[in-house]
Amino acid sequence: MNVDDKFVSKAIIDEFSKDFLDSLSVDVAIGGAGPAGMVAAKYLAENDIKTAVFERKLSVGGGMWGGGMMFPRIVIKEKSLPILDDLNINYREYQDGYYIANSIESVGQTAAEAVKAGAEIYNLMTVEDLHYKENKVNGVVINWSSVDLAGLHVDPLTIESKITIDATGHDCELVKVAQERINKKLNTKTGKIMGEKSMWAEQGEKDVVELTGEVLPGLYVTGMAVNAVHGKPRMGPIFEGMLLSGKKVAEQCIKKLK
Repeated sequence: MNVDDKFVSKAIIDEFSKDFLDSLSVDVAIGGAGPAGMVAAKYLAENDIKTAVFERKLSVGGGMWGGGMMFPRIVIKEKSLPILDDLNINYREYQDGYYIANSIESVGQTAAEAVKAGAEIYNLMTVEDLHYKENKVNGVVINWSSVDLAGLHVDPLTIESKITIDATGHDCELVKVAQERINKKLNTKTGKIMGEKSMWAEQGEKDVVELTGEVLPGLYVTGMAVNAVHGKPRMGPIFEGMLLSGKKVAEQCIKKLK
C-alpha cells in the first residue's frame, strides 16, 4: 500500500485549518478540558451552542486521569449517575450509596461524547489572556502552549465568544487573568480570588455546585476553579460535584443564550 507523505500532511493541515477558522467566533469558549469543562461542552454542543474548549496540556481529562493517587478509579454518588449514563460510562455501586468508575474510561468517554455532540477540543493551546471590552469578557486570547514553555515572544490570537468559562481547575487561570488585568471586583464575598482551602470533600462537593456561575459579566467558573475562586475546600478523587458543576454551568449558559 502506497502512502503519500505530502498528502497526509495536507489532509491534517487542511482539515484542522477549516475547523480552527470556524472556531474564531463561538458562542462559548471554555478554558480547560478537565471533567467539568468537557461535561459542560457536551451539554452545550448538543443544545446547538457553538462551543470550543482550549486545553493547555497534550492530554485532556485534568485530574480525573489519575483517579486517586494514581489508582485509576473515581468515586461518585447517586446525583451524578444520570450524567454518567449520558456519557455512556460504566459504574457499579460499591456500598452505602457510593459508586465506583474507571477513571480512564471516564475521561475517554467524556471527551468522545463532547466531540460527538459537536464541541471542538483544542489541546496544547493555552488561554493567556481575556478579551475585554464594554465592561464584559468577550472572548479568550490563545497561544500554543509550547510558546509559553519555550519562553518565546510570539503574539497570540483572539477567539471571540459570547460567554467564556474558566474550567482550569485548582489554578483558576482565567479568573486570575481577570483579577490581574481587569479593574473590576469579582462576584465573591471579598470581590477577589479567595484561594482554595484544605481538603474537606463533604463541604467541597456542595460548594462546587452551589457556587458555579458568573463571576464577571461574560465570565463563568465551573469545576475545581469554583472552590479556588470562592475560598472553599478541595475534594480529592470524588467527582460528583465536578460533573454536576459542568452540567450546571452549561444550563446557565443555555438559558443566557437562548
